[in-house]
Amino acid sequence: MRILIVEDEPGIARFLKQGLEEEGFAVDVAATGPAGLAQAQAQPYDLLLVDWMLPGLTGLDVCRQLRAQQDQTPLIFLTAKDTVQDTIAGLQAGANDYIKKPFHFEELLERIRVQLRPAGGPSERFTLGPIVLDVSTHQVYKDDEEIALTQKEFALLEYLLRNKGKVCRRQSIIENVWDIHFEYNTGVIDVYMNALRKKLKITKDDEFLQTIRGIGYVARD
Repeated sequence: MRILIVEDEPGIARFLKQGLEEEGFAVDVAATGPAGLAQAQAQPYDLLLVDWMLPGLTGLDVCRQLRAQQDQTPLIFLTAKDTVQDTIAGLQAGANDYIKKPFHFEELLERIRVQLRPAGGPSERFTLGPIVLDVSTHQVYKDDEEIALTQKEFALLEYLLRNKGKVCRRQSIIENVWDIHFEYNTGVIDVYMNALRKKLKITKDDEFLQTIRGIGYVARD
C-alpha cells in the first residue's frame, strides 16, 4: 500500500518514511503544500499524512482542495496545534484523523491501520485458495498453518491479492512493493516470487500464483 507524507521537517519525514517502509508500505514524501497537493492529484494513494503548517500552502488548504475535488483518500493531520478549535477545524476540512506532535510511532501506525481497514469490518483479509492474508495482524496462513514471511514477501503477496484476477505488470510491482520509480532490473521480483512459492508450498500445478511470461504475475483461485 502507498502512503504520501507531506512534511517540511526533513528529520521527521525521514523517520516516518523509514518506519513505514519497514512495515511494508511504499512511501513518497513532499516537503511543501503545493508539492504535496500536486503529488496527491497526480497518482492514487491509500493514505495521506499531512503536516498542518507547510510552506506555500497549509495542510488545511491541501485537505480542503482535495475534498473539493471529491478525493476521499484517508488523511491524517500531523501537527503541534492542540486546541479543540484546531481539532474541529481539521475535521471540518475533511481530515479523517488528527495526531499531535510529538507522538509515538506505534500510535500513528495503529491510526493508519484503522483508516486502512474496510468499513464494517475489524480487519482486512484476503484469500487465495487455502491461503489467508490478514493485513491488520500481518499474518499469513495456509490450511490454518501460519507461514512466516519477510516484510517484502508479505507486501508482494498482499499486492497480488489486492489485485486478484488482474495481471500485475512487473513495473507496477516494482513501483508499489519496492517503491522504485525509475528504470530498474525487475529480476528481484522473480527471486521473491520463488521464495514466496516455496514458503507457501505452491507448485506449478496449483496455479495460484501464475507467471505471465514477459509481463508479470497474476493471483488466481
